[in-house]
Amino acid sequence: MGPEPGVSASSSERLLVFESLKSKQAHSRAEVAEKPLRIHLGNGRTVKGTASVTTPLTVAQSVKVNGELWELGRPLEADCELQLLGFDTVEGNLAVCSSPLLPHTGFLKVFKMLQTGPSDLRRLLGVAFPGEKEREEWEREQEEARRRDHRRIGTDQELFFFHDVSPGSCFFLPKGAHIYNTLTDFIKSEYRRRGFSEVVTPTLYSTALWERSGHWEHYSENMFTVTLEDSQTFALKPMNCPAHCLMFEQRVRSWRELPLRWADFGALHRNELSGALGGLTRVRRFCQDDAHIFCTTEQLEEEILSCLDFVRSVYQVFGFSFHCLLSTRPTPCLGEPEQWDNAEQQLQSSLQHFGEHWELNPGDGAFYGPKVDILIKDAIGRQHQCATIQLDFQLPSRFDLQYVGQDGQLHRPVMIHRAVLGSLERMMAILAENFGGKWPLWLSPAQIMVLPVGGNSEPYARQVVQQFNEAGFMVDLNADQGTTFNKKIRSAQLAQYNYIFVVGDKENESGTVNVRSRGGKQLGRRPVVEVLTSLSHLRDSRSNLDEF
Repeated sequence: MGPEPGVSASSSERLLVFESLKSKQAHSRAEVAEKPLRIHLGNGRTVKGTASVTTPLTVAQSVKVNGELWELGRPLEADCELQLLGFDTVEGNLAVCSSPLLPHTGFLKVFKMLQTGPSDLRRLLGVAFPGEKEREEWEREQEEARRRDHRRIGTDQELFFFHDVSPGSCFFLPKGAHIYNTLTDFIKSEYRRRGFSEVVTPTLYSTALWERSGHWEHYSENMFTVTLEDSQTFALKPMNCPAHCLMFEQRVRSWRELPLRWADFGALHRNELSGALGGLTRVRRFCQDDAHIFCTTEQLEEEILSCLDFVRSVYQVFGFSFHCLLSTRPTPCLGEPEQWDNAEQQLQSSLQHFGEHWELNPGDGAFYGPKVDILIKDAIGRQHQCATIQLDFQLPSRFDLQYVGQDGQLHRPVMIHRAVLGSLERMMAILAENFGGKWPLWLSPAQIMVLPVGGNSEPYARQVVQQFNEAGFMVDLNADQGTTFNKKIRSAQLAQYNYIFVVGDKENESGTVNVRSRGGKQLGRRPVVEVLTSLSHLRDSRSNLDEF
């Protein structure tokens, strides 16, 4: 049968789905007798109700039932624990954009329309708030987010761009490449202190490797493939872990070598849908500060704690606050229950010893192992998940990785997938928006602008530029005589140079520079050697301060 006259095919399909769900719900209610039930609230209270009759709506307006989001009008079916979700909770806040939905628009007190669809669909898109104060705050946050958009900053500061010749792959201009490489160098300096060794691995692999790792079966649609003249298919790597497993098995390993900590900055490619691409936050070509640790079960807790300390030391430099989520065994999963229990206990013990705030995230681990996700909070209160510490029982098994233990027997190592920054591209976007384009000195691609004042000061200005350039600073000279001094100052401030050095006859005679900060504060005339020493310390200590 076709759709009824005047009803579109898509509308007819929706009606069929609705009727099916309604029938299933009615059948479910019929199976549950109208019997007394007890509803346990989070504050210790217990409420009595009737199965198939009492709904969450009769108790509160936003609720969780035994950890599951529950339709407000759907009757409760058994004794349960009821959790009240206000607008100040993440889940309660996200409830007018995901299921379950509110019964009717009468629950919407204050809202702002964002988009209206074609009249035949009667679709409206908006955001609702409990009051005017929350709406005004949200609008301020949206405006601030637009002002800080990393794509605008990237264009204004000539950091990077995208082009149709390579969708989803970023072209980093010199200033953007400076930030990118500085982040990489930062992590590499930590690697040297923390016992990581860098490896370099190929970008293109035969499908035989991906079949062995299991990625071809589950991930091939997201991989870019190349067919050679002998009809053999290869794929660009979307992750480094199979290559590192291949390296581990190249010879017999001893327990004395463990833990092995291998880091890899190789370029990764993932075939993201074109509609999902957006600036640096979702790309097709990217690099991660990716590392894999092969260790014994007994070393696991110490290695996890070391990874967490790594994360904390890096995020403190950026000024990020953060908290951890421990994601445990999902259903279904791979591996023995005892193996999962032991790994989860060690992760939990590491988090307790770590001393930072953490929460349990039951059932959200990967099918091949539990994990710790770290969520950071930026300068305008948004949360981002970048760092991750993931245990893997599956890949060591698929590659049959083994080491000779102290007992002379062969044992299976545990594999830890670990990233601190995550994708360098995405972290660069987060940092651009976090700092609002005002990069701290150590990251800044525009650190110093030297402005000569007076006809005889340009040679001295060039001498100052050379001194700071040789010391590794990003320093430029504006000697354009056709531009006024005030316009030069304003131009340097808009370009977000951290410091402006004004040099004239007096500075030339005394071997000094007259220093202004990015915000316009006069730091005064100081000896070049003193300024060079102070700024070198500020940069090398990765300080976020503007004054010295």
